[in-house]
Amino acid sequence: MTTKATDTQTGGGSRVDDSFHVFDTTLRDGAQREGINLTVADKLTIARHLDEFGVGFIEGGWPGANPRDTEFFARAQQEITFRNAQLVAFGATRRPGARAAEDPQVKALLDAGAPVITLVAKSHDRHVELALRTTLEENLEMVRDTVSHLCEQGRRVFVDCEHFFDGYRANPEYAKAVVRAAAEAGAEVVILCDTNGGMLPAQVQAVVSTVLADTGARLGIHAQDDTGCAVANTLAAVDAGATHVQCTANGYGERVGNANLFPVVAALELKYGRKVLPEGSLQEMTRISHAIAEVVNLTPSTHQPYVGVSAFAHKAGLHASAIKVDPDLYQHIDPEQVGNTMRMLVSDMAGRASIELKGKELGIDLGGDRELVGRVVERVKERELRGYTYEAADASFELLLREEAEGRPRRYFRTESWRAIVEDRPDGTHANEATVKLWVKGERIVATAEGNGPVNALDRAMRVGLERFYPQLAKLELVDYKVRILEGRHGSESTTRVLITTGDGSGEWSTVGVAENVIAASWQALEDAYTYGLLRAGVEPTD
Repeated sequence: MTTKATDTQTGGGSRVDDSFHVFDTTLRDGAQREGINLTVADKLTIARHLDEFGVGFIEGGWPGANPRDTEFFARAQQEITFRNAQLVAFGATRRPGARAAEDPQVKALLDAGAPVITLVAKSHDRHVELALRTTLEENLEMVRDTVSHLCEQGRRVFVDCEHFFDGYRANPEYAKAVVRAAAEAGAEVVILCDTNGGMLPAQVQAVVSTVLADTGARLGIHAQDDTGCAVANTLAAVDAGATHVQCTANGYGERVGNANLFPVVAALELKYGRKVLPEGSLQEMTRISHAIAEVVNLTPSTHQPYVGVSAFAHKAGLHASAIKVDPDLYQHIDPEQVGNTMRMLVSDMAGRASIELKGKELGIDLGGDRELVGRVVERVKERELRGYTYEAADASFELLLREEAEGRPRRYFRTESWRAIVEDRPDGTHANEATVKLWVKGERIVATAEGNGPVNALDRAMRVGLERFYPQLAKLELVDYKVRILEGRHGSESTTRVLITTGDGSGEWSTVGVAENVIAASWQALEDAYTYGLLRAGVEPTD
């Protein structure tokens, strides 16, 4: 974070002190991930989320390198008042043989108007000679000239030493000379970059310690995740004395990604006791992570540390028994500290404690009834043996639990029969029609509808038949539909499991159906979905 700048771009808001920097490069390095294509509007939205979270620096891109990044900086100055972050422009040192004051690329960095500029500099001798095609001394002069020129123009300057760790292995004295040149020219922080992502934590810690001792420069760390160690490497650098960490939201980045902002920040705050975010920001972490995932149009990783929906999910009966006594026995932090929640998963691994805790989570008091809990445990295990899965279908489990607790199923309608027809027409098109026969409040209903598939036709027919009695169903929408073919038990026969996610505008729930026929399994899941939707709406059952 930083307290230094009061530039209008940053809003002059309250920040934690400048002794430690959390630097986000989602909009530049993170955007290089395969499958991410950000518009200017996307970048502005993500920048607002990151500023709200409380990072100190947001690297917006390379102005002058492409029209999109140039437009982003222009619009960011007009459309965003940063409360916590300073906007950072990224670029390179001047060209060999030129002067920084006359280099068009350097001028574009200044024209972007960002209060901070990050320069990428070569620190690997082979890259200098082969990629830049210049001498080692000229490369040092390029660093000195560009940094000093930008500082003279009133900019804060950070320098990214590209391929630093590989360069240090090949020629440690030259790699350190680049660090000294940057620091002596006025760079506030020199960042050691594991550009190829091949380092391990012990190696990072040793190199950072040595470079810090030999140069006296303020050091930062930029770690790629090619060994799966980017977060660990970042924290190892902090252990060695680095006071600036570069990360991306959700670990987005080229190849396998960058150091993930969220576990790095959580570790710094909760494990190291280092205050790096404004008060209360850490509790927003899960929400911010998921919001950014929505903007980039990638499904949030369910198993991401701290912020994944499975980060505090417990399935084993042994775990549940311990958690019932004390949640800390199987959780390294309180999930609420990062805006997440504990979840109990119900499966054939469930014991009594799992069922009791899940009941409590769902607001159903089992009252210590051992016989009731035992029945639920056995029923879950029996049904999961047949292919049902309740860890992914909380709504179906709640209906099962309520049925056992209340002594009867919760019914708003009864199914007499259903039928789905797919007609193959001569012109190559298909017609899908479904008919359902239901009993609702003592009245027999026959409803028919067409759809873009047999399951969609069944869904529509059910709506036609039920909405007259339950107008609340008009809000329901099928959000997701998954089919899995389970292992067959008799020769070529197989069992089909269908998971349906339904929403009503204020929440979503999942239901499960299992049958030898995919349409029959879908009907089971639809029945549960509608029943649970009415339960959520507070409708009293009729039967």
